[in-house]
Amino acid sequence: MERFELRRQDFRLDDDQQAVREGFGDFFTKQVPSSLVRDAQPLGFDADLWQRVVAMGATSMGLPEEAGGDGATLVDLVLVAEELGRVVAPVPLVSHVVASRLLARAGGAGELLAAAAEGERVVTLALQPGVGGNRQLVPDAAVARDVLAWSAEGLTLHTLPEPAAHVPNQGSTPLAWFDPAAGERTVLAAGPGAEALFRTAVAEWKLLTGAALVGIAESALQLGVEFAKSRRTLGVAIGALQGVAFPLADVVSEISGARNLVRKAAWYAEHEPATRPDLPLVAFVHAARAATEAAWVSAHTQGGLGFTVEADISLFFLRAKGWSVLGGDPGADRRHIAAALLAAV
Repeated sequence: MERFELRRQDFRLDDDQQAVREGFGDFFTKQVPSSLVRDAQPLGFDADLWQRVVAMGATSMGLPEEAGGDGATLVDLVLVAEELGRVVAPVPLVSHVVASRLLARAGGAGELLAAAAEGERVVTLALQPGVGGNRQLVPDAAVARDVLAWSAEGLTLHTLPEPAAHVPNQGSTPLAWFDPAAGERTVLAAGPGAEALFRTAVAEWKLLTGAALVGIAESALQLGVEFAKSRRTLGVAIGALQGVAFPLADVVSEISGARNLVRKAAWYAEHEPATRPDLPLVAFVHAARAATEAAWVSAHTQGGLGFTVEADISLFFLRAKGWSVLGGDPGADRRHIAAALLAAV
């Protein structure tokens, strides 16, 4: 069987990818205890952790070598994003990586791209195409002075004097209102080609966020499983009861499917982007569902303890809900998927 055809159905990682997953998994596990996540609330940003993430090469690995990066693939990046989500690390890595890659493709703002690669300046992406110059909520705009956006002018870099005011949100992310009329504007590219670059970046943001949601789901599940193994009733662990065990088993299936779908979408986006352009959005929607389900089942497994703010499951429950809607209306995502599937019939 031809190698690429085989890879379409093979979700195993090669040795290099496994090393990426393990390396960043160890890093985030050691560097991001739940206490650090709580201390970073409500903004959802820890500057010291950000510098350590930069030192790991996470901000430059996804850039092409000619732009000072390591040329990592989207499969590598989703592995990093999943490990980030596993500990709900309070850093703007997904938005920053996606926006930096878009800057590199657009071929402009060389000094900014170099600063972004070094993590000296945080860059983010306005996910909704600008309509009539209206403002929009933008992920991580509360810690980024530089925002890439699409409007009638084309792909535009907006440089603000300082990051916008933080908008408190359920997911404890650096969300902020972005005003296209604010700050200095530089048109980086225009025309259909530039719009395609922007839409590719939005798809990458959905894909990497989907990977982070898979990580959230996995950690939420583990919290529920450990509780079910240690909590006892009538002389047995509650995990021995079908009413507890079966919902947890269902979550395992949801997570497995979401993880495979994210990796499949990453592979297609890297090697055959025109073959299945719908997959990143499909992966994001399914991962959001898996994360929400995992957090909900885990919280219920822990009973009254699971609904307290002191319980770690609350960190994952809130982010599973909050991170799932950062990209806009989930209903609109599903309608876009349906339209793509119908068009292919």
